[in-house]
Amino acid sequence: MYHLGGSHHRRSRQRRWSQQFRRAALALAYALSVCLGAGSAVAQGIPIIRDTEIERLLEDYARPILRAAGLEQQNIRMRIVNHRAFNAFVMDGGNIFIHTGALMSAATPNEVIGVIAHESGHIARADIAALQAGIRRAGQQQLLLSLLGIGLMVAGGITGSDSGPELGSLGSATLKGGESVVIHDLLRLRRQQESGADQAGFAYLTKSGQSGRGMLKVFERLAGGRALSANEQYLLSHPTEAARLMQLRELVERSPFADRRDPPELQLRHDLVRAKLLGFTAPGEVAQVYPAADGSLSARYARAIAKNCAGRCARAIEDVDALIREMPANPYFWELKGELLYRDGKRREAETPLREAIRLLDGKAPQIQALLARALVEAGDPALLPRAIELGEKALLQEQEDALLYRTLATAYDGVRRVGEALLMSAEACLLGGNAARAHVFAKRAQVALAQGPADRQRSLEAKRTRAADIVITTQAADGKADGAC
Repeated sequence: MYHLGGSHHRRSRQRRWSQQFRRAALALAYALSVCLGAGSAVAQGIPIIRDTEIERLLEDYARPILRAAGLEQQNIRMRIVNHRAFNAFVMDGGNIFIHTGALMSAATPNEVIGVIAHESGHIARADIAALQAGIRRAGQQQLLLSLLGIGLMVAGGITGSDSGPELGSLGSATLKGGESVVIHDLLRLRRQQESGADQAGFAYLTKSGQSGRGMLKVFERLAGGRALSANEQYLLSHPTEAARLMQLRELVERSPFADRRDPPELQLRHDLVRAKLLGFTAPGEVAQVYPAADGSLSARYARAIAKNCAGRCARAIEDVDALIREMPANPYFWELKGELLYRDGKRREAETPLREAIRLLDGKAPQIQALLARALVEAGDPALLPRAIELGEKALLQEQEDALLYRTLATAYDGVRRVGEALLMSAEACLLGGNAARAHVFAKRAQVALAQGPADRQRSLEAKRTRAADIVITTQAADGKADGAC
């Protein structure tokens, strides 16, 4: 490996090695996340956000790609990661993760569709399984030691100065011999997989009659010679060497769909989603991206959301009403109005716009149903609880990972004296919250209460009794350790 020294030549060489190992570290960290990625995204600390409008758009982007890839029966979910870096990745065969930064940076739908096509290529080619097998063959202990060595060198190299030679030398002392071979073999496999995913993704774009220019534009932008920045995560885990870009460029130019553009209505939806993300995640930047002179629908959408985030709900409601007058069939403008009213403490007033949003989405809006159920529960009127339960139960058919929805239903069930179901919902919320001991206590109590329920409801409660028993069994090891909140 390299040695540290005082000459300019050696310092330049040190910086080059630092950059290479920074690339290696992040690429290998990606590999390890895949190896250890059997659990849920939340369990791995990935900040997932949920939004009906964004998820619907991504599903529409993905549908023709997944069909072309033969993956439409695999129920692959589009997951939104709340992070400003440009990144997208897969961890298994059931989810494609896209950062908010990728959505906000992409000027056209075709750019995001190109990224989805690339990630779908990884799934269709079973790249995750191949990478896991490579890591298992290498031996995790050796690999983790190697990652530690690289990580130390990265710590010295990230500063871009000569202030960290001790860390750099410690790293170089750790990474050597067979460990270096292991890492380089895995990185070579990653490069092969990335090139293969490019070609597979491009084939899916062609088969679905779409341009590959968006995919090419993304990779060209990321490999455009700029210093590593917020975009580095995708660039490093998805290496974009010149030969690979040239190959992709040739494919794009030969495609009969090279110059096909996104439909205007799809572009508008894309623009609105970008505006929404900026308004909610970076309200302070809205005025820079959408100056006051910009009267477009997306600019006004962003400004209305930003005003809400700044606590000026009354003004934001006026802005949203103007959006609704211009596009009354847009369910997400109605959803935004209902959410603003809810946040402003006007629970009963939120019901009308939220119900209109659900109607415009043909009832296929579990997240909005969950919000409306919460608004009805928190309105403090017992007469509203049956409606809240109906909405919550419908939402629960699809939103089984929403701890807040379980807590909402627990409160509603308790309010109408359906104690067993309330306890079961509390058990589910605790289970999702990682408190197995509390979940065990609630589930045992739910078993008793459900068995003592009205005779005429015993058949309808059978599935819930079974679920309570399942939770009791799976949390048995935590029995007697209950403490803390869920």
